[in-house]
Amino acid sequence: MNHPVPPSRISCDLLVVGSGAGGLSTAITAKKHGLDVVVIEKEDVFGGTTAFSGGVLWIPGNPHAKKAGIPDSREAAVEYMKNETGAFYDAVAAEAFLDAGPEMVEFFERETAVKFVPTLYPDYHPTVPGGVDIGRSILAAPFDIRVLGEHMGRLRPPLETITFIGMMFNSSNADLKHFFNATKSLKSFTYVARRLATHVKELALYRRGINVTSGNALAARLAKSCLDLGIPIYTRTGAKELALHDGRIVGALADGPDGNTVHITARRGVVLACGGFSHDVARIRKAYPHLQRGGEHLSPVPAGNTGDGARMAEQVGGVVEIRYPNASAWMPVSRVPLGKGRFGVFPHLLDRYKPGIIGVTRKGKRFCNESESYHDVGAAMIEACKDEKETAMWLVCDQATLSKYGLGYVKPAPMPVGKFLRNGYLIKGDTLAELARNAGIDAEGLEKTVAAYNQGAAGGHDLQFGRGTTAFNRYLADPENKPNPCVAPVGKGPYYAVKVVMGDLGTFDGIRTSVVGEVLDDTGAPIPGLFSVGNDRASVMGGNYPGAGITLGPIMTFGYITGRHIAGALETVQIPAMQIERKEMVHVA
Repeated sequence: MNHPVPPSRISCDLLVVGSGAGGLSTAITAKKHGLDVVVIEKEDVFGGTTAFSGGVLWIPGNPHAKKAGIPDSREAAVEYMKNETGAFYDAVAAEAFLDAGPEMVEFFERETAVKFVPTLYPDYHPTVPGGVDIGRSILAAPFDIRVLGEHMGRLRPPLETITFIGMMFNSSNADLKHFFNATKSLKSFTYVARRLATHVKELALYRRGINVTSGNALAARLAKSCLDLGIPIYTRTGAKELALHDGRIVGALADGPDGNTVHITARRGVVLACGGFSHDVARIRKAYPHLQRGGEHLSPVPAGNTGDGARMAEQVGGVVEIRYPNASAWMPVSRVPLGKGRFGVFPHLLDRYKPGIIGVTRKGKRFCNESESYHDVGAAMIEACKDEKETAMWLVCDQATLSKYGLGYVKPAPMPVGKFLRNGYLIKGDTLAELARNAGIDAEGLEKTVAAYNQGAAGGHDLQFGRGTTAFNRYLADPENKPNPCVAPVGKGPYYAVKVVMGDLGTFDGIRTSVVGEVLDDTGAPIPGLFSVGNDRASVMGGNYPGAGITLGPIMTFGYITGRHIAGALETVQIPAMQIERKEMVHVA
């Protein structure tokens, strides 16, 4: 892999620390507005959490929805955000997001390689006042990463556990339908065969898939835009100290790829875009209730998201608050044995919506509508297990359902399941009682739960939690299952289960900032020259998850706002690099 090596001394207008959507959107915007920008990234690859994501942005009033004639209004979006964020509604930040979001989309599509396509995603709570059934979520368009040239190998690959031999699935529901129907429809079989043939050819030629989708496409498009503008992205270059001069942040020291120290002077300041603190063990133990109880947490976000931005901000007087009802975007996940001592983290994005699959606690009881969003199911899981040390659920189904939809990392028929039974990922029982014993679930509780669930499920009803009653519940379900695409009985054995624990898609709590991204101290005053974007910055959604893309939508919008602010708000501060003395550095351990 060809890593550009940064010089030992760099002078620029703006230093961006981190290469996800937050950092790169800020860098591009600032460069387009006349600034000289440098991006550094401590990991071997660029793209951050964005490259692992679904690549969806929640942007009410976006130009794609308007072009399609989908009705919506700013008033409805404001009402929805107020209802979703509750006591944490920030009117100034919310209105800035709603004002700038559509403008941001137009800017990036007009000025850069970033392109979007519309989706059919409903808001996650479409029945809440202000919610809609379609129009607010857009998706990064697929991308051929060969245009990255020599930098192609530096793009973070997609999350291993959600690919099939490295092949990505588009976030659109239509794409996934073909894979689920490949053994039942000639059209779907032909579609899947063509996709597989293309992917195998790509692997032979390039050792990876080159036609990428979802968040990988968004990360690639942003990186391509940076490189086209002459913005260097120095990977394997991690910020370790912020530089102060007369009370202002004016640069940083970084560890270079060869172990050398890189001195970076940044006349307009530094932007922290380090991805949040999902892997900061000490911080999440304080922030996550299930860890406080002694439970397990497996985050599928990049391992480099260790809270570097939060620590650097705190070292110079910034504030990182744990105040939201949910500190992160929760994601139920399972631990997947990958062989040779390795394991992966599988995010349960799809299986929970399928009819015939239910989720139960160790007591064998259902505790929520399984077809709600990953965040809502995660929050319900934390609450349901509040009196237990372990926060976990088991997804349960019968043989016919497993064969039709798969379960977790286990693929549908005709893919074999034997290795998953042998390595313990998939648990089996000829009867519900046997399954319960093998899984460590209360057998009587499971049998009673299935019997009660099946009473309504036989007619397509979830009598306990109303599963399948919203457009979002139905969106990722099975429309061919009548009358309710989310609900079917748990039928004849054998039965199967996968154990699910808590994970996250990124942090909601974070660095306290102004609307334009200035890092604030404990008095509420900006720290001159220091800014924060992305998951490093506290979320405008107040610890809730209202719709598909509520992380990337605000992240790119506020990156756009912050980049413009930095470019236009301050005169260039003339500070030669040699004047930044070692004693004025603030060390970050």
